[in-house]
Amino acid sequence: MSSNAGRVGILYLHFHPGSAGAALDEETYDGLLALLAEVTPVVQAVPPDAALMDVRGAVRYFGHDPAELAELLRVRALARYGVDCTAGIAANPMLARMAAQDGAPGAIRALTAEPQDVAAFLARKPAAALYGVGPATARTLCSYGLDSVGRIADAPLAALQRILGAAAGRRIHERAHGIDPTPVTPDARARSMGAEHRFGADELDPERRRHALLALADGLGARMRAGGQVARGLKLTVRYADGSSSTRSRTFAEPTAHTPELTAAAYALHAALALQRARVRSVALRAEGLGDGKLAAHQLTFDPADEKARRVEAAVDRARARFGMGAVGPAATLDVRGREVA
Repeated sequence: MSSNAGRVGILYLHFHPGSAGAALDEETYDGLLALLAEVTPVVQAVPPDAALMDVRGAVRYFGHDPAELAELLRVRALARYGVDCTAGIAANPMLARMAAQDGAPGAIRALTAEPQDVAAFLARKPAAALYGVGPATARTLCSYGLDSVGRIADAPLAALQRILGAAAGRRIHERAHGIDPTPVTPDARARSMGAEHRFGADELDPERRRHALLALADGLGARMRAGGQVARGLKLTVRYADGSSSTRSRTFAEPTAHTPELTAAAYALHAALALQRARVRSVALRAEGLGDGKLAAHQLTFDPADEKARRVEAAVDRARARFGMGAVGPAATLDVRGREVA
């Protein structure tokens, strides 16, 4: 890497709260995003603790190079919020993320746009370090001797497509060469999305509660996919007849809007409460840590059942877009679907 960012103008900032191991609260995160917007309006939230910026216009306006702007933002974040950050600077979002990866708080790591510099930066990194390559895909690539990004870059496109499939093979081939056409997209960060089902009478039957959870997960998944969003976690809230409530939450291994994954998480959270004969007044699900689905890495799978489920889900989404949400859905939700409230 070089201290000279050259023709680059994409910043990836990873924030580090003052206390080791502490999570960045949403109020502080929103404040940090507003701080970044003082430098450029092209700021994209990457919840829960990062952001992307396109500072090419800011470089011309302020007369500072990207590394100087990154240092300025770091000082301001420390002064206002006591939050340090690691900055990655590169020609596109993928390279900026990778430049910042594993950087210590306060580090500003810049990569030039020169092809030889990009190739040298990527060459020795393990396959799993390439953005969008999950553990299973990395194992598959390694089984063919493609255990580094350099070797993946040297592999013929046709070979990668035979191993991973046409679309995935092309995407991994491009990323191994440092190509990422994804723009930095300014967005208003949506923190979460929720839905609640209120029973007509205190519900003692766990199977009917599961039907309600299925309806809620199905609706949340559809809404997220329609908005191009994915969730990092899911929260279940159960309210009882006496007015008390219980809450459980789970973080996904990777952000998702896939209804079966949302449903499985909801069922697991419900089972963990061990409610038995509890008198339940309502159940609510909230998808948390929403982010842009286009930027989320999806672990490639060779499970035909999973691929079939996703094709069916896409067909259901198309039917709902044309005929409305009530046009099609899980049969088990017919008796509860109409009582959801957002």
